[in-house]
Amino acid sequence: MNLIIFTDLDGTLLDHESYSYAPAQEALSTLKARDVPLILASSKTAAEIAGLHAALGLGEAPAIVENGAAVWHPGAADEAGEAYARLRGRLDAVPAVLRAKFTGFGDMSAAEVAEVTGLSPEAAALAQARAHSEPGLWQGDGESETEFRAVLHELGVTARRGGRFLTLSFGGTKAGRMAEIAARYGTPKTMALGDAPNDIEMIEAADRGVIIRNDHGTNIPTLLGETEGRILRTDTAGPTGWNRAVLEALNDMDTKQGT
Repeated sequence: MNLIIFTDLDGTLLDHESYSYAPAQEALSTLKARDVPLILASSKTAAEIAGLHAALGLGEAPAIVENGAAVWHPGAADEAGEAYARLRGRLDAVPAVLRAKFTGFGDMSAAEVAEVTGLSPEAAALAQARAHSEPGLWQGDGESETEFRAVLHELGVTARRGGRFLTLSFGGTKAGRMAEIAARYGTPKTMALGDAPNDIEMIEAADRGVIIRNDHGTNIPTLLGETEGRILRTDTAGPTGWNRAVLEALNDMDTKQGT
């Protein structure tokens, strides 16, 4: 099948609370049986992605990590954290009144990361093993967040809103990485699924986009592709909605191909 699928994780393929992908097992098994590449695209670190990638049996498929800041390949050595150290330095150059409103993973202990994410202490430690980006909690109002983003922009740092956190990096997007990876696969049809604002570009760039219902974070506004029928929304959240959306896409492709 001439298709490659890109998916966000938390709140999309993974349940927001339990981080389980069990409700999506039927679709996952179908993709594997049809040899459709599944590319994980997340704000998670390479250390976090590696275990999930292996559990899903995704073989040699690459993954988009740290919100599009890098592409990870199975078996790759751990990256050094020079970019992360530079990023933290830029963050600390932000005026104190604004800096105090942002609490990044680097400002927290593993126990605190576990508390705000719902991860186990061990998984929280992997979430702190960052090489390119810094997710965190914004504790100010919208006006001060706009000011914070403007200051970061002047420092060469971008900020993107995800389902739970505001993530800082030196650039790179899920959409940009999607194009790179699709080209490596011979530019097949692309499908992208996500539930948060940092997924918008990826969803809009795909041939078929799916907005997974989000009952916990910042919702995605109506996108132009929805009126065109190129972007769909699910009625159910998380892996349950993901499972149905993927199976429906495969069925639609089968119908169009007359199989």
